[in-house]
Amino acid sequence: MATIGVTRGLGDHNLKVCSSSLPIKPFLSCFPEVRVYDLTQYEHCPDDVLVLGTDGLWDVTSDCEVAATVDRVLSTYEPNDPSRYTALAQALVLGARGTPRDRGWRLPNNKLGSGDDISVFIIPLGGPGSYS
Repeated sequence: MATIGVTRGLGDHNLKVCSSSLPIKPFLSCFPEVRVYDLTQYEHCPDDVLVLGTDGLWDVTSDCEVAATVDRVLSTYEPNDPSRYTALAQALVLGARGTPRDRGWRLPNNKLGSGDDISVFIIPLGGPGSYS
């Protein structure tokens, strides 16, 4: 609604749509959705990760494309190399941004790259540690 980013609106109960008296409250909640993932219920290998990304990633990248990037990047590193997760986050950010072309930043399919902020966190679920 051209008013405020969702993450900036948490807790702003009286926010109105720009140039109107329409309250944002029905469209924006200050109560986060929380999900619990019990790491002890499953066995994880070093390539099992949680990808936490902003809409700048998810608006232009599908789950399948992210999974393919995870497989491609992590397979080029030794499982005990901690830099693999940084390299994966960087690959996902650069992939969502695209490359500069004559008509702006473009993805390989020639669609526009993300014009939004792109933040990606890679959270390893497996590896040398134990969750028990």
